[in-house]
Amino acid sequence: NYWNAASFVTSSSYLHFSTFQGETSADISFYFKTSASDGVFLENLGNTDFIKLELKSATEVSFSFDVGNGPVELVVSSPNPLNDDQWHRVTAERNVQQASLQVDLLPAEVRRAPTEGHTRLELYSQLYVGAAGGQRGFLGCIRSLRMNGVTLDLEERAKVTPGVKPGCSGHCTSYGMYCANGGKCVEKYNGYSCDCSKTAYDGPFCIKDVGAFFEEGMWLRYNFHSPGTSMKDLVSRTLLSSTDPEITAPDLSLNKEELSFSFSTTKSPCVLLYISSYTQDFMAVLVNPFGNLQIRYSLGGTKDPYNIDVEHRNVANGQPHTVNVTRDGRDILLQLDHYPPTSYSLPATSDIQFNSPKALFLGKVIEIGKIDQDIYQYNTPGFTGCLSRVQFNQIAPLKAALRPTNASSHVHIQGELVESNCGASPLTIPPMSAATDPWHLDSASIFNSLFTASADFPYNGQAIGDGVNRNSAIIGGVIAVVIFTILCTLVFLIRYMFRHKGTYHTNEAKGAESAESADAAIMNNDPNFTETIDESKKEWLI
Repeated sequence: NYWNAASFVTSSSYLHFSTFQGETSADISFYFKTSASDGVFLENLGNTDFIKLELKSATEVSFSFDVGNGPVELVVSSPNPLNDDQWHRVTAERNVQQASLQVDLLPAEVRRAPTEGHTRLELYSQLYVGAAGGQRGFLGCIRSLRMNGVTLDLEERAKVTPGVKPGCSGHCTSYGMYCANGGKCVEKYNGYSCDCSKTAYDGPFCIKDVGAFFEEGMWLRYNFHSPGTSMKDLVSRTLLSSTDPEITAPDLSLNKEELSFSFSTTKSPCVLLYISSYTQDFMAVLVNPFGNLQIRYSLGGTKDPYNIDVEHRNVANGQPHTVNVTRDGRDILLQLDHYPPTSYSLPATSDIQFNSPKALFLGKVIEIGKIDQDIYQYNTPGFTGCLSRVQFNQIAPLKAALRPTNASSHVHIQGELVESNCGASPLTIPPMSAATDPWHLDSASIFNSLFTASADFPYNGQAIGDGVNRNSAIIGGVIAVVIFTILCTLVFLIRYMFRHKGTYHTNEAKGAESAESADAAIMNNDPNFTETIDESKKEWLI
């Protein structure tokens, strides 16, 4: 119902429906999009009563009606043009107490009903959506028309009405920005969709990560040309080129690359990604033995590969990390997680073309021919962890392996590939520097805090051994406080319950143990009681 729409292509076209039943209450809402400056949205007539909504000018929407007390008109003026070919929402209400009109999020126009007079809206004609009674009709698109809670089926009526077409065009103009991560907006007559085929994402809006868990020894290879494809058609048929049309040169070389992916692992060293070629050129993204990220380029012209080491961060800590690498000629831009991007430059003697790319490997390199010695050592036992949203230019190898697409024939997998998004979300807050981090204390401060309580903070992450981090220590402290509070409460309750326990005194008469009864005991111990009895035994004769 939200996308149930109709396009009015001529100013005399209209749709008609049964009479609107809104005698005491009318609630109307719809969306419109137009490039015209005026036109009637809808109208329903009676003998003298009527109700009408129209675009009076490029900046004004009018709601008018008559219930027998004379015409009433409410107008909402917009500071910006409403004929900008964008969607705008109109809401009109009328009841026995008041009437209101609102356009988009502009302030509503409200009019109180007269205290005396007619209150019932009596209509007899059909409801016209569009032109009516020779007036200039609406040119454009109306969708999601609801009248007293009922959505009118504009599309079905438009199929049999000349001058009106079902659905609307131009949805991508208004909603194309919701196709994220490079997704392409595709027009549909009743809405739009996002084409995610050229991205590493999935879902209706191209925001769902596509990733997988790699066990030890597992690897994936994406061949840049499928079996039976000639090398001459390699670039144009495998999306190896970037979005720049200049990169579709027939010489099978790349001057630019765009690489992005997310990963998480606790093992180092390992090979995250490797791109081989039919020559000696290659590109690799590695985790070195110290747990640091390393980018390695070898494009020819130099004796040794060009290395970029990111030493300020340990990426083999089991947390998700994102990597973005862009090369344009000799210039390289690298961004890790949400740290600021860093620029690098290939040596002056290095070639700037990636010649004849052959395949992309994830997790491990299984390639015929000579392989860089360090990469060969990092190759055993292989990557263990998660890889997610891997994209090289317009190629998404993991998505091709996990989703049936035309590129699936390019993929070869060793082992069982299990889909997972465990490496999807990068750290959003960069860690504080040692100078500004209040938890970063030296060893002297730690001893002072433990034995003299003179330090501001009792510990830091490095003072707690065996992998117990600061968060675990805080949680343990909170639990200890809670347990202590509970114990104190129990002690208080026990003391309260047994505070009256002990000796007590009674007024029981002495000698009660040897007396035959309680009365006898009282008589034996209370002399007054004896005298009273003696007095009562005397008899008097008158």
